[in-house]
Amino acid sequence: MKLSRKILAVAVAPLLALGMAACGSAAGDEGGPVKIGVVGASDPYWATYTEAAKAEGIDVEIVDFGEYTLPNPALTEGELDLNQFQHIVYLARYNVASGEDLIPVGSTAIYPLGLYSTQYDSVEDIPAGATVAIPNDESNLSRGLLVLQSAGLVSLAGGGSAFSTLDDIEEAKSKVKVTTLEASLTPTSLPDVAAAIINNDFVGDAGLKFEDAIAQDDPSDPAAIPYVNIFAARAGEENNETYLKLVEIYQNTQSVQDGVQEVSGNTAEFLKVPVEDLSTSLAKVQKDIEALG
Repeated sequence: MKLSRKILAVAVAPLLALGMAACGSAAGDEGGPVKIGVVGASDPYWATYTEAAKAEGIDVEIVDFGEYTLPNPALTEGELDLNQFQHIVYLARYNVASGEDLIPVGSTAIYPLGLYSTQYDSVEDIPAGATVAIPNDESNLSRGLLVLQSAGLVSLAGGGSAFSTLDDIEEAKSKVKVTTLEASLTPTSLPDVAAAIINNDFVGDAGLKFEDAIAQDDPSDPAAIPYVNIFAARAGEENNETYLKLVEIYQNTQSVQDGVQEVSGNTAEFLKVPVEDLSTSLAKVQKDIEALG
């Protein structure tokens, strides 16, 4: 979630299509287009990406979803061939909660997660006792809390982690109160709260610019790999040549990356993380989540 848009109240239907494989130049049903689920299909770079894929003989259909909770179940159920909207932590939480085994097949970019305010110009200006909103999905909730801690607005028990919750806030040591909202609603909360953590996918829709963030995390930190965004597929598709080619097209097409940077306000840091490393990171995060019970 983008590093974003990322998240979990899952009611997962049975897995219907684990065995779907590439057919012709695409991997969709009966040789149809490869269906890729995204959150934010109106971003112009998706049209550029589709054209670049077509030039390589791959017909792609971008399927838009309005909420982060929807693309993974759709992929699980065989309604999609791939999705590209989430980071590793989000996927790990989905797999553990649903009992599924979706996998990463390629990396895209990592994005900083920002804190925004329409009332205050800096975190120092936010008064004690004010309320700050963060996304309510588990992965971005934890990441949002870490941003607030680094900004000096909250203190988290044990220094915080990728699994911190509201219960880990040390109220006596924290400057602000924290409330949670569905990720798409944090921008609309700005008139009513001192500040809000807003996923990159929703910054432009809120009439904000990325440089308006008054605090953010550091995507260049090696420990941030669990927050790299990925293309995800069903288990068994890790060697699907069409899917791997689609990842390469995203990673290597300059016009696509230029479009991503335009939409992200030049905040995207593109990464070509080996799939083996992505899988290792996913397995570790899933193990950590399971250990938490």
